[in-house]
Amino acid sequence: MREHYFGILPRSRHRTASVGRSLAAAAVFALGEWMYTPPSDGAEIAHLNIAYLTRVEERSPALSNPQWLQPPEDEGLQGARLAVDDNNTTGRFTNQSFALVERIVPSDGDVGAVLRDLAEAGLRFVVANLGAEALDEILAVPEAERMIIFNAGAPDDRFRNKDCEAFLLHTLPSRAMLADALVQYLAKKRWTDWFLVTGARPEDALFADALRRAAERFGGSIVVEKTWDSAYDARRTAEAEVPVFTQVSDYDVLIVSDEAGLFGEQLMYHTWRPRLVAGTQGLVPTAWHRAVEQWGAVQLQNRFFRNAGRWMTAKDYAAWAAVRSIGEAATRVNSVDFEPITEYIRGDAFQLAAFKGRKLSYRRWNGQLRQPIPLVVPRYLVSLSPQEGFLHQHSELDTLGYDESESTCRLE
Repeated sequence: MREHYFGILPRSRHRTASVGRSLAAAAVFALGEWMYTPPSDGAEIAHLNIAYLTRVEERSPALSNPQWLQPPEDEGLQGARLAVDDNNTTGRFTNQSFALVERIVPSDGDVGAVLRDLAEAGLRFVVANLGAEALDEILAVPEAERMIIFNAGAPDDRFRNKDCEAFLLHTLPSRAMLADALVQYLAKKRWTDWFLVTGARPEDALFADALRRAAERFGGSIVVEKTWDSAYDARRTAEAEVPVFTQVSDYDVLIVSDEAGLFGEQLMYHTWRPRLVAGTQGLVPTAWHRAVEQWGAVQLQNRFFRNAGRWMTAKDYAAWAAVRSIGEAATRVNSVDFEPITEYIRGDAFQLAAFKGRKLSYRRWNGQLRQPIPLVVPRYLVSLSPQEGFLHQHSELDTLGYDESESTCRLE
């Protein structure tokens, strides 16, 4: 398991003081624990450590997947690091400093044991970039009940419903939110007859379930359903199998559920009928994308690219939003203590400026961060959901995902 402490060194007005502080910071970092204290003109600095926990995921076995389609190995982590930078920028004026305690667990490692270690070390805010199985493991640890865990890696709707927890918040959109965002747009365009193609993996079935739910909510009709169980060889799939596979009754849009990207790309431009492709490939609903540039997002994109050397992904954005939520609350309550920060994040006054055109907040009934969902193609932002005309008695953002009356989770 890799262990790191990540913080930000603010620039000093005096070069000699900057050199001295840099040397001191380097000495502390060499000992394995780096916590930088910015100058404060005599005022006491309040420190807060935030944990980032992830487990290395097995890579897709599909031989046809080029390497550049694989998720970055530091996906999520770079978003959390940027948010610590942002928190410390504000913290210079509020006499607060933040550091990221990074825990990267091997694929066969025990994330539950690592969470217990974090709790023993006194950390109570944890950003968890974990899949569903690993998230289950840390939620079963008794010490988790004394923490706030931000789910930045699992889109599974069950964590927002029957498997929800009072100490669990979600910055990654759920599958239901993504499906609702896409289906709202298709319904608005009156492309309401769909051919649903689902992969063989369990995750694909879960997103397909979310799409069926969205169709029922917003007036769509799945006129044909098929499961992809053919080969994953790109050339054979695209040229020989896709045209035959897609010889079905007429439809407006082919919606694909292939979260691992094993075959969905090959469906585009190879269907028997000349039809659009949407879902996990084609027109894609996502938390974040490089094509998002409005609402000041360009400066976020540029800062992230300078730090990470790549573009921000949805999981980077989810981790960034989690760490920034903590920093925003700490600023507003003028404290780094666990209870006031937690109470503020869960309260009605909390709002996070997050480069999506609206201030974001957490749903009180299941801890989900309500947020707009971009609909994108590889180099263009097509639209942003919720779509105009889909109304809600409290917030249009609550038309995406499980509303309070639909959710089986009750945290109040």
